[in-house]
Amino acid sequence: MQKLIVLALVGLAAQLVDGSLGMGYGVTSTSLLLAFGIAPAVASASVHLAEVFTTAASGVSHMKFGNVDKGIIWKLVVPGAVGAFLGATVLSHLPASTLKPYISIFLIALGIYILVRFLINAHGTLKIRKKSRSNAFFIPLGFVAGFFDATGGGGWGPIATPALLSRNDIEPRKVIGSVDTSEFAVSLASSIGFLLSLGAMQINWLWTIALMLGGLIAAPIAAYLVKIMPAHLLAVIVSGMIVFSNVQTLLKLANADSSWYTIIYTAIVVIWGILIFYTARKHKRAVPGVEVAE
Repeated sequence: MQKLIVLALVGLAAQLVDGSLGMGYGVTSTSLLLAFGIAPAVASASVHLAEVFTTAASGVSHMKFGNVDKGIIWKLVVPGAVGAFLGATVLSHLPASTLKPYISIFLIALGIYILVRFLINAHGTLKIRKKSRSNAFFIPLGFVAGFFDATGGGGWGPIATPALLSRNDIEPRKVIGSVDTSEFAVSLASSIGFLLSLGAMQINWLWTIALMLGGLIAAPIAAYLVKIMPAHLLAVIVSGMIVFSNVQTLLKLANADSSWYTIIYTAIVVIWGILIFYTARKHKRAVPGVEVAE
């Protein structure tokens, strides 16, 4: 029962971050399940089944607060769903012991990427410029993000959100809302792929429900917080959490002794704490601006 409560709280915290940043739910939740010793395919399947419901609630909430660009959604959902289904099928047919270190490396890389992405130019003025929305950009983006989301348990937001923000032709809040809303199709497609490949008996449904309930509670709150919360501070927090949760797998792979565990974990906590403090102070000194350019 205690573990279910912890999972529900993780689902709540992860959805708060995901709904505010456009990324974080899958990566955070999958990292915790891997730390509990769950096989990568089962962990990813459990998270994506929970996300079918949390992303639906998140999408409705973002639409209610006007955080969605429907044009982006339609360009992302089809290639994203195809990539997610293929990713789930590939992951389900590979041995868990072989995959786990690579999944952890992928998740750590995503965590570091999130950290760097939000630390650089965290409070500069953003110029929104009008650009043509070519399928040549959106189709590969959706497919790659969907594939890695299914294989890594998270990746739709960390890949799609920064890519869309880098275009500078969409308001950040609409990038976040649109990515979160389109993730429903990705989660549904990957869940179907996992269920067909693994079977329903392989899924820990109690864990899935716990993650789902926590996410459902947080979804409307997160959609509201998009307008008022410092997204960069949340990014630093979640990226540190991802790295902290996955480094154990790599230490085991390297047969590191206990002293190295202490050194590595202490270093992560110290650096993480410094970056949180730095980001919080930087946010107090500057307020980000949005400038629309023709």
